[in-house]
Amino acid sequence: MIAIDAGHGGDDPGASGPRGTREKDVVLQISRRLNSTLNAEKGIKAVLVRNGDYFLPLASRREIARKKHKADLFVSIHADAAHNRKARGASVFALSRSGATSTLARVLAEKENESDLIGGVSLDDKDEMLASVLADLAMEGSMEHSLKVGNMVLGEVGRHTPLHSKRVEQAGFAVLKSADIPSILVETGFISNPSEEANLRSEAHQTRLARAISKGLIRYFDQHPPPGTWYANRKQGGGSMLAGDGREHRIEKGETLSHIAQRYQISLTSLMRYNALNDPATVRVGQVLRIPNS
Repeated sequence: MIAIDAGHGGDDPGASGPRGTREKDVVLQISRRLNSTLNAEKGIKAVLVRNGDYFLPLASRREIARKKHKADLFVSIHADAAHNRKARGASVFALSRSGATSTLARVLAEKENESDLIGGVSLDDKDEMLASVLADLAMEGSMEHSLKVGNMVLGEVGRHTPLHSKRVEQAGFAVLKSADIPSILVETGFISNPSEEANLRSEAHQTRLARAISKGLIRYFDQHPPPGTWYANRKQGGGSMLAGDGREHRIEKGETLSHIAQRYQISLTSLMRYNALNDPATVRVGQVLRIPNS
């Protein structure tokens, strides 16, 4: 499940180009093309966080992806702007360490008011130390995978349009601050640059961008399939169901117990109890977990 977030909207037009092109319009057009491209792929369901000209608060965009759609990945589409009209090129952003630190503080501060902040796992019945460990593990895994998918998207986008930066940048964008979902922000070009503004208005260029972003996302899922998905079954050669009373999952680098519990829609407590685990920090890459049916 991929949540596509078209930036700005409604009373917030975003940046404007020399010809009056509004960011909120072109990023919605690109997002719709990306949505259609992804939904044509087997094993993927894409949804639009914003599918019209209306405003959504940044926190609401994250929550729509997390809670309403239970997204495996969050992609926010934007168009850059600068005073220098010669500035050009696309960029991809992931959350910065400072942004992650502030998010972790928020997660812990709000644990009394939220029941599913970390991959569907409640923190309000955990002591402060365990809550901190769980939140930090989830954030580390999310950031690592955000950089992985960001690099794959950047590589594909760079085949079709100039890049402003040849590496994934990191910043404290509020829309990326989901502790349990890999999240990236794609700046599709500089709307303040006359030639790039013309490109961003072009249906052909929008389609090329959508296909490039889609290819990057598909590459990511090919290499890092969420457990229990069609991609995971294909990678494992036909599924992971066992003859016993559950399934198994081999831990990959960057995964946390909270992520795994969320993928299989079970509680972290059940997962730990089923595998006789006392401490979520003791799991290791390559370890095989048994997944209960419910």
